Order: sequence, then structure tokens, then C-alpha cells
Amino acid sequence: MSGTVQNRDAFLSKVASRLGREKRTSGVDRPKWSYRPQDAVLKEADADELLEALKNQCTIIHTDLLVTDADNLPDILKKIVAEYGGGPVVTWKDERFGQFGLSPLFKEIWPKENVEVHEWDYSLEKRNIGYAEHANIGITISDITLAESGTAVLFSGKNRGRTVSFLPAASVILIPKSSLVPRMTQAARLIRERVELGEQVASCINFITGPSNSADIEMNLVVGVHGPVKAAYIVIEDL
Repeated sequence: MSGTVQNRDAFLSKVASRLGREKRTSGVDRPKWSYRPQDAVLKEADADELLEALKNQCTIIHTDLLVTDADNLPDILKKIVAEYGGGPVVTWKDERFGQFGLSPLFKEIWPKENVEVHEWDYSLEKRNIGYAEHANIGITISDITLAESGTAVLFSGKNRGRTVSFLPAASVILIPKSSLVPRMTQAARLIRERVELGEQVASCINFITGPSNSADIEMNLVVGVHGPVKAAYIVIEDL
């Protein structure tokens, strides 16, 4: 869908006048700040230290965290799904699942055990949302993971429906260890670099920090109010 921008010049001129200057349409440079505290957080941390920070944060955000390698991933995933009540399961259509050795689990083992598995199919359009609503478990993969806050960053796309991460009762997010970065600062920088290189960036980027929760009422935390009641991160040692 294409649209038009209306009253932009009038709006910008009013903002400039409130700032006591003329409207600027060129020659604007990004400020060079002398102090950038956001870059100091976990600055010297290596991958193992970032993982420890993530583990600690997960105890605060009510998220189960497991660490494994690709060889043991199918068993670990099968176990956590069973602990969360089993299927139905809905997943992205993502070639990384195959790289992690999960195809036999999704396509053979679970179907033989009568665990319903639906792989996102954009050609089904809104019917995918129905599958996600019906599912007990949604399985996705983090593209960037923020150790400081325990946040998984999911890039949506035609094969990666955003409803997979928030409509099922529980969310399981696979986290390649190489996706770990200190905090939001690095995630924003990585996304901006992709844009500057002309890469196609997802139109919807979701930042997910554990199960759904709210503290709107008297600052009392309630978990599981408008999305997954449970959440698990499975960190996968790099292949």
C-alpha cells in the first residue's frame, strides 16, 4: 500500500520556529557525543560472559533458559515442549531448523506421536493465524539477542509470521549463541548497517523479553496477561 505525506513542510516549519531557527533540509550531521555510556555496558564481555548475563536476566523475567548443542537440541526441545503441555505446535518456515537438525522431530517424530505440527505457510494467509491461536507452543528463532535485558529480536517475514511468537500459550525461542550482543545499542546498530547496505530488512521487528507480563495495576507484576504464559530460551552452541 502506498500513501502520501500531507502538511509535512508546514509541520517541520512550525517545529523549527519553536526551536527559534529556520527549517533545515540539508547539512544535518549526526552529533558526535563526547560520552556514550550505552557503549560501556558489557563492553569487554565475550560470548560466554554474555551468556552468563543472559542467564541471570532470565531469572528476573520468568523465562526458562537451557543451553545445548545442535546434536542434543532435538531432545532438549522435545523435553521442554512436553513440560509445557505438548502440542499443537506451530513453527516458522525457516531453513535454520533443518540446519539445527530439527526436521526429523518436526516432520516424523512428533507426527508419529500425534503431536500436531503446523509450519507457517504464507499462501494460507489468515488460516495461519487460526493455527497459531489453536497452538499450545510456538517455536521461533532469535536473530539478535540482547544479553542485558534478556530480549530476543525476531525478524518477521512471509515465512516468519509474527503471530507464532505471541498467540500460542507458550513460546520457545531458539537462540544461536552467535546472536548474543550486549544490549539494544548493538541491535539498533546492526539493523541500521543492514539498511545502509541496501539489504531488505523485515517490516516488522519484534523485541520479546520473556513471557507476556504487566505491572500496570499498583506496580504488581502479573505474568501471562496478553500473550504467552510461559517462555523458554534454548541457547545453541555454534555449529
